[in-house]
Amino acid sequence: MPFQPPDVTPSSFLTLDMDNPQAMNPLLDFNGLPRFPDIKTEHITPAVDALITQCQSVIEAVTQDSTPATWKAFVEPMEIANEQLSRAWGQVGHLNAVMNSPELRKVYNDNLPKITAYYTDLGQNEALFKQYKALKASAEFLGLNPAQQQIVKNELRDFRLGGAELVTEKKAQFKAICEKLSQLSAKFSDNVLDATNAFSHCVSDEKALKGLPADIMEAAQEAAKKEGLQGWKFTLHAPSYLPVMQYAEDRAFRQLMYRAYVTRASELGSAALDNTPLIKDIVRLRQELAHLLGFKNYAQYSLEPKMAQTPEEVSTFLLELAQRAKPYAQKDLQELQDFAKNEAGLDPLEPWDIAFVSEKLRVARYAFSEQEVKDYLPETTVIPGMFQLIETLYGLSITPTEAPRWSPEVRFYSIHNRSGQLIGQFYLDLFARSTKRGGAWMDEAITRKKLHSGIQVPVAYLNCNFSGSVGGQPAQFTHDEVITLFHEFGHGLHHLLTEVNDLGVSGIHGVEWDAVELPSQFMENFCWEWDVLRPMTRHYKTGKPLPKSLFDKMLAAKNFHSGLQMLRQIEFSLFDLELHDQFDPSGSHSVLDLLNDIRARVAVLFPPDYHRFANSFTHIFAGGYAAGYFSYKWAEVLSADAFSLFEEKGVLNPEVGQHFRQEILAVGGSRPAMDSFKAFRGRAPNIEALLRHNGMSVAA
Repeated sequence: MPFQPPDVTPSSFLTLDMDNPQAMNPLLDFNGLPRFPDIKTEHITPAVDALITQCQSVIEAVTQDSTPATWKAFVEPMEIANEQLSRAWGQVGHLNAVMNSPELRKVYNDNLPKITAYYTDLGQNEALFKQYKALKASAEFLGLNPAQQQIVKNELRDFRLGGAELVTEKKAQFKAICEKLSQLSAKFSDNVLDATNAFSHCVSDEKALKGLPADIMEAAQEAAKKEGLQGWKFTLHAPSYLPVMQYAEDRAFRQLMYRAYVTRASELGSAALDNTPLIKDIVRLRQELAHLLGFKNYAQYSLEPKMAQTPEEVSTFLLELAQRAKPYAQKDLQELQDFAKNEAGLDPLEPWDIAFVSEKLRVARYAFSEQEVKDYLPETTVIPGMFQLIETLYGLSITPTEAPRWSPEVRFYSIHNRSGQLIGQFYLDLFARSTKRGGAWMDEAITRKKLHSGIQVPVAYLNCNFSGSVGGQPAQFTHDEVITLFHEFGHGLHHLLTEVNDLGVSGIHGVEWDAVELPSQFMENFCWEWDVLRPMTRHYKTGKPLPKSLFDKMLAAKNFHSGLQMLRQIEFSLFDLELHDQFDPSGSHSVLDLLNDIRARVAVLFPPDYHRFANSFTHIFAGGYAAGYFSYKWAEVLSADAFSLFEEKGVLNPEVGQHFRQEILAVGGSRPAMDSFKAFRGRAPNIEALLRHNGMSVAA
């Protein structure tokens, strides 16, 4: 009797009344889009348990001696089972990030160890590892398509990184470390959110708000009213905090907000929310994990699946950038200090003065303010303008579509190609909420793959934390916020425009971490192009587009303090790298000592002693950027060099757009990122385009 692969269908674990589909646990419904309004906390544990049980049953079936080492016999059933678990848990994780509540957080954290344990066990399964090795060595491997071959290679690498070659005792140790790390990372993120939400400052005297834009004051007044308070309420969420630092003339007000922000989740606040001990535990456990696998440190372990090969290579890259940027940063700082002293009467220049003085200097030098530009960037023109760019470059159409949502303000869109075929869909959640973690990010809801019935259309989540509508007016974005929006949409396009039909390397899957920022940072460049920006603008009062004269001032100011900004990113990147490369968490040298050592080497700006940057550095302690934060700069080299071809051939050139789509976006992780870059650019990347874009080269 021929081998029959296991049937992986929801019917094996669902109690489903076919006449009443709503009776089904919504997390176990994979027939379409997530059913967010139907998901309750009581659905989560049964769904997780059922899906893990199914996955374990499939593993048992495909690792039998009678199961041939073929794609159809074991890879495909495993892919289906794991995708269902990933999709369901992805919905839970997404809701925990955007609609956080005590009840959801508890059930999320209760189930997190089970999820972590499953994936750790999966990565250590010797029988599965054996099957992949047999497939790689078989004649069938040569008959697989390139994407499938890449998946097999990635799996073999990931089994080694997941501890599959460890002895039994060390496997258990590895698993325990992974489970503990997942719990610590979740707690780190929770502490940052809770510490951010815990602080608010209510101002009763309007005179103390001098300098603040009218829309910011109106939003603060509405926030106070919602709390039954008189006056204006300010928080540490970016839409409230950043305008205070940039515009408030009251220096004491800025200092108060600054101190509260930079001490979040530290020993200088609530002991229950202090991330200091978590940082040491996370770093220690990561080093232990790396040592178990034979790596010298966690940085080497982290770089194994990346483009960069060694910590030394990354360090050299960052220090070369620092050397090129430092003279510009020193010049930037001197200008700030001189202006603060001579024009603003602020001597010495303090950290809480920097954003304020920078804005004053910008206005004085370039005769415009960010607020002036913001008046021309309402969401009602920015969003359609961004879509128009994508439609022009890639021959697509983007239309609003109805879908179940987690919040009324969330929007949903469909992307069709020229022939009208649906190729992708995405959610857009633009505005800040107290239940939403800070920052901006893209995540996947559904990934493209080939089904028996056709193609599974990819779906993405795009999340930002902008200020919403105030006083009946459309929300207005700063130019920096528009850049952020384009950045996340670039990630989304990487996921949505893939043409790879094999899940493991479709979209962003399988893309080296230090290349995954290429499409996002590439998109940022368009925000500085007149032919792109002008159609996105309309003054919220007059309806007139952005004047060319104002755009020219923006362009002249584009590299305003780019030296300081680049050094800041390099400082963060070196801290992350050395924390996971050379740092001893049990030694006398503290995390703060390490950060200060790095600042002494590369920085020109030095914060006060109470500054606790690491305590809210969620990218590396609660995200995927541990020993990988350098990826932003690494990929920025790639993105700037890629965009230079558009500068040569025409920024809105559809032929170049199609070339970028086919060689970068469409191929996903089906081939090495360097091969994709060379296929697009015709050569290896170089650093000069990045320096030119930042005004740090002769050509600039």
